[in-house]
Amino acid sequence: MTAPTPEWLAALAARTDVAEHEWFSTYAPPEGAGRRSAVLILFGPDPRGGEDVVLTERAHTLRSHPGQVSFPGGRVDPDDDGSVAAALREAEEEVGLDPAGVEVLATFPELFLAPSQHAVTPVLGWWPRPVPVGVVDRGEVERVLRVPVADLVAPRHRFTAVFGPYRGPAFEVGDLFVWGFTAMLLSSLFELAGVALPWDAGIERPLPERVLSPWMRQAQAQAEAEAAARARHPKEPRG
Repeated sequence: MTAPTPEWLAALAARTDVAEHEWFSTYAPPEGAGRRSAVLILFGPDPRGGEDVVLTERAHTLRSHPGQVSFPGGRVDPDDDGSVAAALREAEEEVGLDPAGVEVLATFPELFLAPSQHAVTPVLGWWPRPVPVGVVDRGEVERVLRVPVADLVAPRHRFTAVFGPYRGPAFEVGDLFVWGFTAMLLSSLFELAGVALPWDAGIERPLPERVLSPWMRQAQAQAEAEAAARARHPKEPRG
């Protein structure tokens, strides 16, 4: 059975003001950003009702972003016919998705990831007849999940993730911890689609150990050592 595109998703795809959203405007790529990537934000009918979205959890053995949750996607290769083709190719390589089964609804303005210096194009897709997908390469992907939208927008699953000076929206559904680029993109699109529910951004949680990259662990250890040193040798107030 083929499921029709939900009204909220069609309305999101039709919006012409996405670039004006705070997050899209804040993270617009600088002039001359050379590296191009694309991610596939793929929604489909949830067997329990409503819709779900395809997410991957990166392998925990990777040096870069181990255990982090992301959308299928990656770099736009010279042989790719643009961002849409790159997102679909990467999804096929990562989770075994058949690109022919995806209805591409829209592409959104590029977002700049400063750490990797990549300008990322979000590609919005609808999966009218989902078929089983899973891990293709264990060296890259730990698991593939279809997460219900209703679970992601539930206020009890939302909070602010904290790492040093970083503060950003996050989700936790079961043992799935979503933060960073993926969480900010989901949060922004749910707002733009009108399906977001009020949640308490004042609830803050630290990043769990399993999603920390090696450099993040080093930075955390250094910050903790400096804090301990300050506690041992507090500065005397000036008289």
